[in-house]
Formats: sequence, structure tokens, C-alpha cells
Amino acid sequence: MQIKRYFFFFIFILTVAGQAQQNPLQAADSVAQLQWVDGIYSQMTQEEKIGQLFMVLVASDQDKASTDKIKKLIVEEHLGGIIFSTGGPQRQAKLTNEYQSLAKVPLLIGMDAEWGLAMRLDSTFAYPWNMTLGAIKDSSIVEEVGFRIGSHAKRMGVHINFAPDVDININPRNPIIGNRSFGEDRENVAQKGAAFVRGMSRAGVLTSAKHFPGHGDTAVDSHKDLPVIPFEKERLDSVELYPYKKLILAGVSGVMVAHLNVPALESDEKRPSSLSADIISGTLKKELGFQGLVLTDALNMKGVTDFAGDINAELQAFLAGNDILLMPKDISAARGAISEALAQGVISESRLASSVKKILMAKYKAGLYDYEPVKSDGLYQDLNSVEDQLLYEKAFENAITLVKNNVSLLPVKNLENKKIAYVRMGDDTGDAFLTALQKFTDVTEVKGKDIGTLKANLGGFNVVIVGFHKSNESPWKPYKFSEKELYWLAELGRSRNFNLILSVFAKPYALLDLVNYNDIDALVLGYQNSKIALEKSAEVIFGAIPAKGVLPVSLGSDFSVGHGILSKSLGRLGYSIPERVGMKGSLLSRVDTLVRNGIDSLMYPGAQVLVARRGKVIYNKNFGKPTYDSTDSITSDHLYDLASLTKILSTLPVVMAMEEEGKISLNDTFGELIQAYDTTDLKNVTVLKALSHYGRLPSWIAFYLSTLNKDRKPSSEFYRSRPGPGYSIEVTKNLYLSDAYQDSIYNRIGRQSLKSNRYRYSDVAYYVMKKYIEDTYEEPLDKLAREKYFLPLGTNNTGYRPLDYFEKKRIVPSEIDNYYRYQTVQGFVHDMGAAMQGGVGGHAGLFSNANDVAKIMQMYLQGGYYGGDRFLQSRTIEKFNKCYFCNENVRRGVGFDKPQLEEYGPTCGCVSRKSFGHSGFTGTYTWADPEEEIIYVFLSNRTYPTSSNNLLIKSELRTRIQQAIYDSIIN
Repeated sequence: MQIKRYFFFFIFILTVAGQAQQNPLQAADSVAQLQWVDGIYSQMTQEEKIGQLFMVLVASDQDKASTDKIKKLIVEEHLGGIIFSTGGPQRQAKLTNEYQSLAKVPLLIGMDAEWGLAMRLDSTFAYPWNMTLGAIKDSSIVEEVGFRIGSHAKRMGVHINFAPDVDININPRNPIIGNRSFGEDRENVAQKGAAFVRGMSRAGVLTSAKHFPGHGDTAVDSHKDLPVIPFEKERLDSVELYPYKKLILAGVSGVMVAHLNVPALESDEKRPSSLSADIISGTLKKELGFQGLVLTDALNMKGVTDFAGDINAELQAFLAGNDILLMPKDISAARGAISEALAQGVISESRLASSVKKILMAKYKAGLYDYEPVKSDGLYQDLNSVEDQLLYEKAFENAITLVKNNVSLLPVKNLENKKIAYVRMGDDTGDAFLTALQKFTDVTEVKGKDIGTLKANLGGFNVVIVGFHKSNESPWKPYKFSEKELYWLAELGRSRNFNLILSVFAKPYALLDLVNYNDIDALVLGYQNSKIALEKSAEVIFGAIPAKGVLPVSLGSDFSVGHGILSKSLGRLGYSIPERVGMKGSLLSRVDTLVRNGIDSLMYPGAQVLVARRGKVIYNKNFGKPTYDSTDSITSDHLYDLASLTKILSTLPVVMAMEEEGKISLNDTFGELIQAYDTTDLKNVTVLKALSHYGRLPSWIAFYLSTLNKDRKPSSEFYRSRPGPGYSIEVTKNLYLSDAYQDSIYNRIGRQSLKSNRYRYSDVAYYVMKKYIEDTYEEPLDKLAREKYFLPLGTNNTGYRPLDYFEKKRIVPSEIDNYYRYQTVQGFVHDMGAAMQGGVGGHAGLFSNANDVAKIMQMYLQGGYYGGDRFLQSRTIEKFNKCYFCNENVRRGVGFDKPQLEEYGPTCGCVSRKSFGHSGFTGTYTWADPEEEIIYVFLSNRTYPTSSNNLLIKSELRTRIQQAIYDSIIN
């Protein structure tokens, strides 16, 4: 008996659970819900009950006379709900509160918010369209999108979202669905739709799947005519109806019935599905077992108004089995028709009660039993949160689809061998795409008035990226290539002088017009022309992130639905926002204040500051001007004299590579490296000690002083104003040093005596390293660094002698020199010793911007790997990033600076012992922390107009900024 009792109890639980699953409007506290529903219903007059069936349209951007009409309807017609259309969030919140205050029973507020409130409202967040979400393999991301959209709706006082659209868009020519569909595969549409429903429901907002029984395979817009769905019942059951079966099991709150002609389900060939009892009461309720809200599509659409004629469409819709009648043409006439039908017994009281109680149950589930007005404070911020930005970014990272990839062209590798052009097509902007591409390497926009000119202008480029950009304003905007663009694309494809990459930011169906895919080497589908889609597509192209998406629709016979080539990340820096990597943007904004304070305090005219974490640049800003008198502002394209950052960004990686190749050892002495030093005091100074600044070398040698005349001007014995035989070393503009002086530099170094104090920061070791490097490879240091590191890394803005490569206006002036060169130093190295070596020193001479510096530091953080290439072995970096003389109170690594051992030093004191970096005389600084995976770059020209300005150094501003960075980490 005991076993039998438990068995029946188990069956009872299963039965209750099954009923709960099938009733999407049943709240968890069902007893309280039923009491509330019955209590409200029992107090309502018949007119009030009928009024609950209607939801009327209003837009918060309408004039006052129009919005006031709704107040009259609420009072006189006892409206059940409002559908909000266009407008703004603050205006809608105000109207919502006003309308709710007039309603005897709280109004059910609805909106079309398929991709968020932005489908209707300005100043609100727009999530990707369903077609984009359909490209994502991980449905949990779609669920999160549904949750965030639901959260926005709830915050806005909206209780039911007329979404998701689960039409299976089989017909590419569908004029009204298209991007609103998750795609053409029934399983994918059902999975994504169910995920969206789960997310919305979790947010406490009702859902409404549409457009039943299926609007995907049609080429007619039901707003303008009555589309025909001509398929047999078997086809409808296996395709169009399939998502509804799955969503009913997933707990969808409502189903919106479309205005469609479906002969297989409705015998009257002209009767729209929205007015069909066979389709609504038969197919939807009886066959599919749906117990939730049934809503009509808008009853003022031509697909229904043409059929109804003089017969009241709202009454026909109610008789067919609909519960909520959306956007009636004449609410007074509709209410009168239903009231008369009740009086004549055409409609029973129980039929009315069924719909009204379902509506009341929905209101209870939406929280209207405990109604609260919409709060306007913080509304914009709540509807446009950082969480939304992160999820939007995540969605696109998972949606972007690599459709074709001949010879593994993507992600692009071997940047040193690439000359890349970008060609814009389409009628929308591609600026964000080009800017994103240029963060990875040198990419040039190329134009042409005709195809012949364009092809001629592309001469010399071996990779061409075509970006096809169409409006992201709405999913209904035109998406096709023009005939001219198709012709140009075909012509570019036939030119085999370069690899052709096509990146499409439009509906996938745009690709159906391409005659031939064979001449396109790589095809990337970005789906939408939003800023994030553009940026993330660039990251896929260059391997900062992998391609993960799959096609939600087939592209003819060439590429089937579900097709997508997965690519790998190459370890290049990507770009995001602080919260993506566990930092708080509001706290990081403290950096802005500190940097601006530096400008206001005359520490420097301008600066670039970059922060990266976990492989993502999350802060990259420019401040001030190149000089105090400039009219231009600092941009990311401006280049700074890096000064001593040259040591770790140029010379040191070459030395480390030499150590791996056995060309140098840390125990090698200067006497072994340079034969002339074998008889000098320097002969026993080891590479280890010298690069650790523990070799007792002098700090620096003022070589230039001995080349000045008695007036302290460059002496004619050593200099000429123009190049000539024996005078080819360009120190600065119109100043050329004698070639013979190079030997004098190294001879003078050899004559130096070792200093008594064991720790002394010194540039001298890097003169020696430069000479040994160039003697060993028989190549100048600048060429070696450029070919081995800068070009392969994509640091195309980095190099010595920048005037050889860049416009002068891009280079920030370093100083107004009144002691040696007697001119403004711009485009020439500030350091006098490096200048006397033709601008190429082992210790100074490098120019760059913050983005490029970060790439080199990221390569170090990643153990020598970056962009698909291994530049150094991780064990080598560990060897050089080691403090060998800490027990002697020397904090330095081999080349790298390290955190202080005591209270004061080169960092904020908040970094890990594994961290490393360097600072530069001109006001530069970079630091990397392997434990926190943080890179920090600060570039300024604090030496302008004079290097005697030590305010930046005294203020310790660079390390206070570093402290602010670490303070922004979310614990």
C-alpha cells in the first residue's frame, strides 16, 4: 500500500508539472494568481470585460492631441492595453504613468521590441537582428540577449514583447521578414526562439511568438496585401509550425497570428489566418495544445482589412479564437459588435471569460497585481548599460562567419610580406572598419573614379580587402550590391595580382547576386554595418579573435545553411571595454583626470595613454596637443620619441634572439665582444652585469660637447650644413657629422674607467650592444629591428629615423634645442648621442605610438608569441626578465626595469614582482605585468619646449596613473 501511495503521488506530481508547462500564463504562486484574477473579474461590468480584449496603438512622439485621445479610450472603452510605437524613453515613461493612473485595471503595455526597445524608441539599446543571432552556435548567448531585452522592457514599464519572430525565412525575396528571422533551418529557428523566450521570461516579461502559422516563405508584405502560403499540411507541419511546437514546450506566453492565406489549413481561400477558427482554435489550440494568449497581428493591415470589408474584423478575430485584438480600426464599433454578439448568444459568457481571465492572468504574471509607476531617474543609463555593450560584443564575436578561406588566407599572417588596400563599396560608412583594420598593420584606402583607375591604383598591393557596407538603420533597408559594384567586384576578382578578401556588412542574401565566388579568396560575413560588427570583423581578419559563426541561410548551391569555417586566434591584441577584462570603466576614468591635470600643470603639451588587459586594449586615449601653441590635437596617429624605451623595444629583442642563436651569452665580456676593449677597463664587464646596470659603467657620455666650438655651436671641424664626402651622418636638419666620428665614440667609450659604485643606470652598454649586433649581422640595427620585429608584428608606426617613412606633422616635437642643434627637434631623435649615430642608437632613437608599443609588450607577455609567429622563446624572456642582483639591492633585470625593492622606485608599488618595463627621458613609460596580464603605455613630450622641465618626473604622475589602473580592477 505504501508503494502504491507513492506511485500515485508521483503520477500526480508529473501531471501537475505537465499542466504547468503547458500553461505559460500560470504564475508560480498560482493560488494567489487565481484569487486575484477571479476577484478582478467578478467586479467588472460586461463593457469592462470586453474592453480588456483591446490594445490600441500610441506613439510618444505624437502630438498631445493624439496622445490625449488614448486617455479618453482608457476611461470610456475600458482598454485592456496599449501598444507603444515610436518615440523616446522618457516621453513614453511619462505617458505610461499617466495612462496607468486612469485605468481601473492596470493596462498591459506591449511593444514590438524584437531586437530591443530601439526597434521603436530612440536613445535605447539595439541588439543584433535575429538573422545575426541565428549565426551563433551557442544558444545561451541568445538567451542572454532575450534576458537583457526583457530587462529593458520591464524597466520601461512594458509587460509583453511581441517577439520572438520565429518565421523560417526560406524565401530570400521575403520583403518583411528577412533579417527578423533566425534563418531558414527549422531546428536553428526553434532553438534560438526557445532561448529568446527563456531569457525574456527570466526577466519577467511576457513573450509572443510570431507570425503564426509562418510568414517566412512568402514574397508579399501582409501590411500591403494578403500573402499566400500554398503548401500542403505535411510541409506546414514539418517546417512552418515546427518552431511553435518547440516554443510552446519552452513556455512562450503568447502567439501572434498573422494575416496569411493558408489554403491547407483554411478552406475559405480569401480568409486570413488571423480570422480563421480552423487555424486558431483548430491548429494552434487543439492540435498544438497552446493554452496561452492568442493575439492578432495589427487589425489595420491590408491583409485583413481587404477581406473583412464592412464586416467587423475584430468580432471575426474574436470568434476565431483570438484573445487580444491588436490595433483595432474602430474600437467603439468593435466593442459594440462584440457586445451585440454576446447579447444574441453568438458569443457565450464563458468564451468571453476565457479570454479576459487569460489576459488578467498575464497581467498578474507581469507583476501588475502590484503595479508601480515607471521611474524616470536613471532611465537612460539603465537602458544603455555596460552589460549591454559586453553582450552585444559577445554576440557579434560569435556570429561573424568565415564563409570562404582559400589557402588559409585568414587570419592574415606574415605582415612583413603584405601590402594591404581597403576598397569601400555600398552606400553606408566603412570608417570604423578601416580604422579597426589599421590598428593591426598599415592598410591604405584606395579609390578610383572607374574600375580601370581603381585597378591601376591597386598596383603594388598584394592583399585587397573590399568592405561592402549597407545601412544598419533597420532590417528592412536595401541590402543588395548595385550592378556597378557587382561588375567592379568581378573585375577585381579577375585580377590575380592580389588576394581578394570580401567582408560583407549586410543581409547574407546580398551574396546571392554574386555570379562567381571562385575569384574571391576569403569571404567574411559581418551581417550588420554597426561599429562593433565592423571592428570585430577586422579582428577576425587579423586573428585577434577566431571566426565562430555559421550561415543561418543557404547561399544558393555554393554554401549551405550551417556552413562556417572556424579560424584560430593568432594572439594579436584585440579591442574592447574595461568590464570585458574585469576592470571598471568608471574607476579607470580617473586616468583621464590625472593626464589632464598633467597638461594643466604644464608637465607636457600632450600625451597618449593605453591600457590593455588579457589581450584586449580597453583604454586608448589621446590628450592635449603636439605643442602648447598647436591648433591640432593629439591623435592615435601621432608618433613620439620613445627615448630609452628603445632599449627594451628594439635592442633587447635582438640581443635575446642572438642569445638563442648562440651568438652571445650573458657571461660574455665586453673584451670578448669587441676586440679593441680587451685591453681596457671594460674588458671584464659581462653582458649580464652591463644590461643589469651593475657593470660600473658611466651613466652617459656627452659626446656632443667635444664637437662644439668656443661659442658652443657645432664646430666646422666636425659638421657640415649639407651631406658630402665624409659627412653623411644626419644629426638633424642641415647638420651632418663627420663619418670618422663614429670611431671616436667607441674609442672614447673604451677609455672610460669603471665607477666605484656598483649600481649605476647607464646608456653606455647599449652603444656596445649596437656595435656588436651590427658587426655580427653586418646589418644596421634599424634595419634588423624593422625586418625581424616591427614589420612582422604589425608595428608599422614604429621605427628609427621616422622622417624616412612618415609625414613630419605626425611626429610630435621633442624640444626647442638651444645648446647643440639650435632648432626645434622634430622627427630627429632627441638624445644627442643617438643623433650623432645618425638617429639610430641602441639606447635611443625609436619613434612610435602607444598602440604599437603595446603590441611589442604583448609579445613579451605572451612568451614571445604574437600574430601567429614565435619571435622569442618564453624561457629566453624569463631569463632576461630576472633580477640577478636583488641581493645586492639592484632591482633591474637584464635590460628590463623591474619593480622597486624598497618603498620608492619606477612603479606604483602595486605591480607584481614578475612585471617589467622601462621609462624614457622624453616623458615615456611602458610596463607589463604577467600576473595581472596588464600593459600600460604612457607617451608624452615632457621635454617640449625644454628638457629642463622636470615636473612630470617630480610629480610621479606616470606611476600614479599606474595606481589608478590597478585600482580599477574589479576584485
